[in-house]
Amino acid sequence: MLLPTDDPLPFLQGLYQLIPEERLAFILHRTGRHSRRRRRLPAPSVAWLVVAMGLFADLSIPQVWRRLHPSADEPEPAESAFTQARRRLGVAPLRQLFERCARPMATHQTVGAFYRGWRLMGLDSTVLDLPDTPANDRAFGRPGTGRAPGAGPQVRLLALCELGTHAICGLNLKPCRRNEQRMAPALLDLLEPGMLLLWDRGFFSYDLVRRVRATGAHLLARVQTGLTLAPLRRLADNSYLAKLYPSAEARRQDRGGLWVRVIEYTHDDPHRPGCGVRHRLITDLLRPADLPAAEAPLVYHERWEEELALDEVKTHLSGREVPVRSKKPAGVVQEVYGLVLAHYIVRRVMHDAAVTGSADPDRLSFSDSLRVLHCHLPEAPQRPAAWYGRLLREVRRQELRPRRERWYPRVIKRKMANWGKKRPEHRRPPRPTKSFREAVVILI
Repeated sequence: MLLPTDDPLPFLQGLYQLIPEERLAFILHRTGRHSRRRRRLPAPSVAWLVVAMGLFADLSIPQVWRRLHPSADEPEPAESAFTQARRRLGVAPLRQLFERCARPMATHQTVGAFYRGWRLMGLDSTVLDLPDTPANDRAFGRPGTGRAPGAGPQVRLLALCELGTHAICGLNLKPCRRNEQRMAPALLDLLEPGMLLLWDRGFFSYDLVRRVRATGAHLLARVQTGLTLAPLRRLADNSYLAKLYPSAEARRQDRGGLWVRVIEYTHDDPHRPGCGVRHRLITDLLRPADLPAAEAPLVYHERWEEELALDEVKTHLSGREVPVRSKKPAGVVQEVYGLVLAHYIVRRVMHDAAVTGSADPDRLSFSDSLRVLHCHLPEAPQRPAAWYGRLLREVRRQELRPRRERWYPRVIKRKMANWGKKRPEHRRPPRPTKSFREAVVILI
């Protein structure tokens, strides 16, 4: 049963084709979060508020609400009302909305999204800084070393990304110290035949390779050069066939081996970092005709597009030193799903704009496209299709300059700070007993 939204937002009608109003109503009803009585903060509006918190991350929550209701004459609800409304909504509606809406968006008209008919997908993780509260610390933990804990709590995001469009299609949230390999199986189940998955050497394991193959997708992955991969057959393009085994004992008994093709390469340009360093890729595409060895490093480097997509979420979209503002764990998870949904909306607009001009979505500016969307969202379109067409034409003009090749080494200028390290005893210092004026003592 589909319930109408309690408080439709007219100016969002242009985006209802990306996140349909009826889909949100269905999810709210299925999760039992639909409003049972008339509220000033009904469930559909609160769900859109959480997404808009990602689109307008530099604004406070009351200011975001004002953006959603530009024509309302009455004042915004109190901040405590927003907190209670978000608590009533919970995490499940935002998670299910993301899972139903965030899908690979590239078609065969999309430039740069496929290699020989395979949809390029990436798997990578990052961490988001969280407000330093005891609840977030207990739920997500903080990084650190034996010397001292980290500056604040962090949540780890593992994302499955369509590389050609930067669309995040799968998400797994865990405490910051959770191992990436243990988080990966939940997202590998989203793979389909016709996909080519790229991942870095930190994800390699026999079980994960076997799991990817079971989905019908293909794999191109970097592995450590110390991994035992005995050449069993040399191929014409200087790659070779080998077998992966679950253990050294299985290798000795030749039991449970998975056939893979190994491609080893380096580069000979002394002016680039890593000259002469040996790199090793493996793939389950065993025929050189499907993936020539000379093209494999170039295809693998498309994995960097996911690094850029995660940077868009953390830096360009949020625009905050601490990307997440929620002080409670449930609010953190809810807000992260809203943030990634906001990123998906922007990227969907950019993809549609690029397709209309036969351009590569990667060659449009994310920041400039977001500004264009900010300018157009306050409008209440009478004809949403015409409004969306105007939006796409303007986003299409936000083209980047040709991308330069990357050759600078990965180093930082400053590693140590002059300030003391924050310790546990510094987190909740005692409050002063008198004002500064009363505490001043003139020395003789």
